[in-house]
Amino acid sequence: MTVLLISGTSTDVGKTVVTAAVAAAAQAAGRTVAVCKPAQTGVAPGEPGDLADVTRLSGVTRTLELARYPEPLAPDTAARRAAMPMLALSDTVAAVESLADADLVLVEGAGGLLVRMGEFTLLDLAQKIGAPVLVVAAAGLGTLNHSELTTRALAAAGVACAGLVIGSWPTDPDLASRCNRDDLPRVTGTPVVGVIPAGAGQWDRARFTAAAPSWFTSGTLLGNRP
Repeated sequence: MTVLLISGTSTDVGKTVVTAAVAAAAQAAGRTVAVCKPAQTGVAPGEPGDLADVTRLSGVTRTLELARYPEPLAPDTAARRAAMPMLALSDTVAAVESLADADLVLVEGAGGLLVRMGEFTLLDLAQKIGAPVLVVAAAGLGTLNHSELTTRALAAAGVACAGLVIGSWPTDPDLASRCNRDDLPRVTGTPVVGVIPAGAGQWDRARFTAAAPSWFTSGTLLGNRP
């Protein structure tokens, strides 16, 4: 089993679409894929969440959600406000391991790297599993600071960074975006290994899966084999 964790530099940077794109590209390369979303917030029971979007875009049907909280907040805050149990690290590790028959297991975090998904962060999960983290970053102003903080936190914890992915690249990028695309590897010491076009999350599955492999450089999907 190869495990790849997917985190963002913040919220709303395109983690779910990137997760779907990695899944689609891996499947195109002949790999079987499973996707785990430990904590889903801001979605009521029975409503489609992020995993539904992953399936809609990539066609992956092996998915696993562990906890769902109604308010659109950090999972630990949402759990406390709803008087619901928080996720435990040991249970989440066991859930990821339950998908071990897939060639590639993708684990999508919530918000940024240090957002608490329960009693732990995605960084804690990466350390426990021994898996690398793919970091999804914004294109525009602020992304250099957010990306460097995230990659520094990974390095300080001894967790490998699988690279940066720009989660939504504008059709007509402004000066800041164009400069950031060049500057991100320089300030983080981490290569940009993928760029997702803006609006790709609204495409139909055929168009999305056909294009997804072209959005990544080679090696992005290798992850880490524990």
